Amino acid sequence: MRLTVRTVVTLLALGFAVYFASRALWWTIPPTEPVLLIAAILLFLAVVVFAVAIDVRRSRRLPLPATLVVVAASALIPNMVNLALPAEALRAPFATWYIGGVGILCVVIAVRQRLIAAWVALGLLTLSAGLWLGFADALSLGLVGSIVWMVIAHLLVTFWARAVQDTERLAGIQQASSAWHATQQVRQRERRLRVQYALAVAGPSLARVIETRGDLLPEERVEARVAEGRLRDEIRGSNLLNEQARAAIERLRRHGATVTVFDEGGLEDLDEVQRERVRTELAQVMQAASSARIIIRAPRDAQLAVTVVGRSALADEDSVELWHEIRRDVPIDS
Repeated sequence: MRLTVRTVVTLLALGFAVYFASRALWWTIPPTEPVLLIAAILLFLAVVVFAVAIDVRRSRRLPLPATLVVVAASALIPNMVNLALPAEALRAPFATWYIGGVGILCVVIAVRQRLIAAWVALGLLTLSAGLWLGFADALSLGLVGSIVWMVIAHLLVTFWARAVQDTERLAGIQQASSAWHATQQVRQRERRLRVQYALAVAGPSLARVIETRGDLLPEERVEARVAEGRLRDEIRGSNLLNEQARAAIERLRRHGATVTVFDEGGLEDLDEVQRERVRTELAQVMQAASSARIIIRAPRDAQLAVTVVGRSALADEDSVELWHEIRRDVPIDS
């Protein structure tokens, strides 16, 4: 059997319960009501097992109905014991077993996270023992020990709850730190990929510029302008583009169009399926576009994910040749 703190505490509680029950059976003076005394002992054992075992797999906290049953038994047991014995036997060692026994029961209630109920049960034990034995005799016959056990149990439960809260808080901090490190690693990987992409795209053009000292052929100038545009797209709006959109934008640039891509975070809170839908629609729009100046923008908007504006080369700023909005959600046909 695997030993845990709960297992050890449970075994200790049951061991003490058996000890006090055995002590109760060591009669030095015959009880006047032996059946009532035996009933009190059996009730004590049953209530201890009940308090320890009930619902323990689902919750450490003792259910409220069970708590009420245990508190009621804590008040009943001392009176059953004293009613079963003659007056001269009330202070005998075997007769005062209930003081320690009910004290153990109070500790079990406290460990099951019912501290108020545990103190109520201890108060009922103190009242019963004081009325039957006198408060001074009750304290000298074991009540002090039960109170000390209860104080220790209360402190342990309180400190344990705080330790659990601290552990949960530290676990949350650790998870947040791990998530931050993971995010940084993803960003570093994205930066490395972008640098590699930039070298692959702009490397040949830059090498040619250096080689010719800027004296490029017309087709080489087109390649350099296309490479510059692709680099700008990857820096300012790579989240908006898929391969189809990149190819359509490159075709427009090779035909002399000016295309500007600017991502302001419009796709950040969309899942990957929604993002791919937006990219596919953008690619379709760009494949059909023929404007000389095109601006693709992803604003932070509650309804729109991307806007596409196209103007002709000779039109003024107020003349719009192409206007297309890509919504964040898929419209439902009525």
